[in-house]
Amino acid sequence: MSEQKNAVAQPSRQASEERVMLPPVNVTEDSAGITLMADLPGVPKDKLLLNIEADTLTIEGEVSLDLPSGMEATHAEISLPRYRRLFSLSKELDADKISAEFKQGVLKLRIPKAEHAQPRRVEIKVA
Repeated sequence: MSEQKNAVAQPSRQASEERVMLPPVNVTEDSAGITLMADLPGVPKDKLLLNIEADTLTIEGEVSLDLPSGMEATHAEISLPRYRRLFSLSKELDADKISAEFKQGVLKLRIPKAEHAQPRRVEIKVA
């Protein structure tokens, strides 16, 4: 993701010796928060992990490549069966209220803005 003027979730640099695939993501923002969609083909729900520590959101998944018994792969192009992506969350976001949905290999996260970051209307009094 390139720098965006209003971006409130930025990819983090990750230092890791383990080689992993970076899932492609789309991040959209509206006045109430952000929606993050990550493409994780081949990852079953039970092999998907979301973790938030301090201001870092981690998405991890393991591709399930089970072959039927008695079968062996004669050609395999998937050499990295794990996904991992880290995001730094802005203080404007309420990490305690993240909702997640996983459907057909696409993870959809909705991260609302914290109440102090929500737009509000100021009433003008006539003196």
